[in-house]
Amino acid sequence: MRNLKAVEGRGAFANVVARRRATPAFRPDPVPDDLLQQALELGTFAPSGYNLQPWRFIVVRDPDAKRALRAAAFGQEKVEKAPVVIVACGDTAAWKDADLDRVIADGRSTGSIPDDKTASMIRRNVNAFLPKTDMGVWVTRQTMIAFSFLMLAAENLGLDTAPMEGFDEAMVRSTLGIPETARVIALLALGYADPPDKPFGGRFDLERVVYDGRWDTPWRSLSIDKETLLVNPRK
Repeated sequence: MRNLKAVEGRGAFANVVARRRATPAFRPDPVPDDLLQQALELGTFAPSGYNLQPWRFIVVRDPDAKRALRAAAFGQEKVEKAPVVIVACGDTAAWKDADLDRVIADGRSTGSIPDDKTASMIRRNVNAFLPKTDMGVWVTRQTMIAFSFLMLAAENLGLDTAPMEGFDEAMVRSTLGIPETARVIALLALGYADPPDKPFGGRFDLERVVYDGRWDTPWRSLSIDKETLLVNPRK
């Protein structure tokens, strides 16, 4: 088992990852709009397949809406008590509506799509791949990347978070007017923890969850000099 000493002294990002807990209870203090905006901005900078960004986030702050959402989340008190709950969804149809056109237009504008030939290739690849794909699975993969970015961004801004997967999807969809083409992926409560915080439960050793090249070859952990982890190799 690994404890928090495994990441001590490894820089600011490691500290954010290490101190994050699934906050069990929240104070009623409101989340400032600027912090919420920053967390959303950073979360939606996440990567996605073909840059299609199928995630859709519903920010729920109204007390009545949170009360109804709590009923859809099997009565979890923090859904109602947290000042903000973000409902992460994945839109399975947006790429066919306008998102692919927008991605290509944005790419041409930024230069990441340099010419019409590249744009046509991207459009052709998307239209060949996505219709044969389980879109519920695909949007879940994409949305959870952005969800994780958002959660860690909020923690880095001094907020506390609680990710939740316990809810009735149909009830959440009905409560918030979510279309049938969108999957409800997860909920994220945001705010400020009402102590005591949840103790760290430990994590499996890398040898239990990481393999080297093949499933039957466990990873062999190295002894890493903490000073080297503070060096950013990117220029």
